[in-house]
Amino acid sequence: MVSRSEFADADFKYMDRRGNLFRSRMHLSVAQLLDFLNCDYEYGCPVSENPAIREDFKTSESHIMVVVDEDDIVRYRTIKAIFPDDKVLALGHPRLVSRIEELDDIVVFDQAHEASSIFLEDPSFSFDYAHILPLVEKCSILHGHTSSVMVELIGQTRQGMLVDFSDAKRLVRDVVQIFDHKFFINRRYVVSQDDTHYKIAFDGPKGSFDLQVPSHTTYLLEDEATVESLSTEIIRLLTPKLPDNIEGVGVYVYEGYNKGSHIVSRALR
Repeated sequence: MVSRSEFADADFKYMDRRGNLFRSRMHLSVAQLLDFLNCDYEYGCPVSENPAIREDFKTSESHIMVVVDEDDIVRYRTIKAIFPDDKVLALGHPRLVSRIEELDDIVVFDQAHEASSIFLEDPSFSFDYAHILPLVEKCSILHGHTSSVMVELIGQTRQGMLVDFSDAKRLVRDVVQIFDHKFFINRRYVVSQDDTHYKIAFDGPKGSFDLQVPSHTTYLLEDEATVESLSTEIIRLLTPKLPDNIEGVGVYVYEGYNKGSHIVSRALR
């Protein structure tokens, strides 16, 4: 059996919320940064002067190339020659980027303020829950899932470390446990409540529902009880507990084993 650690980055593909499929995590990181800055971009578009060449990221003011292999150096130099008056940036591993002579076109970050990220996965980051999605025919009846969670923390390192793994795992686990064995529903469907129960009622594709559920096992959301909403809620609960050097949080919530949601947000404090 091959362990996950034996796979190279090239064995995986990364997708953003626009549906772009990237060939490395570095490409995804650039896309997330551009989205964070509200900077519109095109990914993988052919160069009109040479359609055989595709640039990684094209914005209204620049061209951004991610250098992860030898071919990328050739592409960078070709695009630089085609657009001599434009901003053409190269980002990549120092082993490759150092071979590019146009050093003015490379953004160099002060290592003392280097942004970094870590990923956290653990069997304890899973929870069982029930929910109803009244607006989706197939899911408009009460049903359940087992979901697992992966968390990405992004920020400034301190003495080479972003955050202690054991501390981060404890914080994530504490939040995920809040979700375990809960019934999730959009609060808009609550028609009344008392000290111990919520009354849930709605008309959906499968008929009219009228439920009374214990409030201590029910989790009300501000939106429909999708994995997107659960990802957002985990970020809302987690980020106030994180150290102040954490600037962004990404949360993956898998609904079962082959689908899920990934939400990235600046740290909410």
